Amino acid sequence: MVEDGHVTIDEVSKVYGVEAEAIEAVHQISFSIARGGFVSILGPSGCGKSTLLMMVAGIYPVTSGQISIEGTAVTGPRRDTSVIFQTPVLFPWRSVISNILFPIEIFGYDLKTYHDEALKLLEITGLLDFKDRLPEQLSGGMAQRVPLCRALITDPELLLMDEPFSALDTLTRDDMNLELLRVWETYKKSVLFVTHSIREAVFLSDRVIVLSPRPAVIVEDFPIDLPRPRKLEAQEGEEFNRHCARIREALGR
Repeated sequence: MVEDGHVTIDEVSKVYGVEAEAIEAVHQISFSIARGGFVSILGPSGCGKSTLLMMVAGIYPVTSGQISIEGTAVTGPRRDTSVIFQTPVLFPWRSVISNILFPIEIFGYDLKTYHDEALKLLEITGLLDFKDRLPEQLSGGMAQRVPLCRALITDPELLLMDEPFSALDTLTRDDMNLELLRVWETYKKSVLFVTHSIREAVFLSDRVIVLSPRPAVIVEDFPIDLPRPRKLEAQEGEEFNRHCARIREALGR
């Protein structure tokens, strides 16, 4: 039995199809996420990282085992959980601030009540001057900040992020990693982050969980004990590179 946390994943498996067509994507995975913790998942392409994330989000049902948040089983999408995908998924006809406030409309909350919070998020992420622009008028990095604001506008307890910066160039990705850490340190949300980048995972995380090829099992769960707050210069340090080397070795097993 895995130790309880804010999020608890207990012996979770996922199988697609039935009988001869069955494919097991995830096999009896167990771990927990402490409240306010930042956990990254690494593994080879197609190993089930995104499947696991979608099960935590309640978008995909588990085949066996249980995922719980604060002791309550996840049986579908929850309002206290926000998901950020690989692409920004913005409505092209809506302004930046209108895209951010979209969940407020869907939930039937009062838009006026949340307008000031949207402006605050825009200021924190450096987008305040672009609040009335359309998505096509934004750079790639700016466009990827909008879903981060949209995910935070409902004040969720848990952020699930599926390779959100993978399409960005290296410099912009570094900027977005710093931006994410700054927002995380401000709001103290629990984060489960899927990535293919070892260095990104080490830079952002408290822990890095390495998965095997399909069906995914946990190869190793690495604590990342680098001091916070972190700056990009930390990636040049001996301890940082030691963590990267251990994770790279685990991925090669």
